[in-house]
Amino acid sequence: MSVIELNKKIFNETIENNDTVVIDFWAPWCGPCKSFAHVFENAAQQNDSALFAKINVDDEKELASELKISAIPTIVIFHKKKQVYAKPGSISINKINELIQNAQNEKY
Repeated sequence: MSVIELNKKIFNETIENNDTVVIDFWAPWCGPCKSFAHVFENAAQQNDSALFAKINVDDEKELASELKISAIPTIVIFHKKKQVYAKPGSISINKINELIQNAQNEKY
């Protein structure tokens, strides 16, 4: 599955209309974000059971503030309209897969 660009205008609709949403908060000037982008894209290709999205914090400052994003990259996962995970830092594809599985098995 491909990664979509998410913004405030379609954020709520996206969360409401998808069971599991994995979001990468990033910025174009962020070195660790650039390194993590490849991992995130690969994870999206491996997972058909979740929607993967990116939010540029420079373009979506209000949305990032509402979700209390204070560092980037930050991964946020919503499952059934509820935020179940949010942590800054790069993670592996295996960890992303584990987080999705835990969310879908409602282990949070």
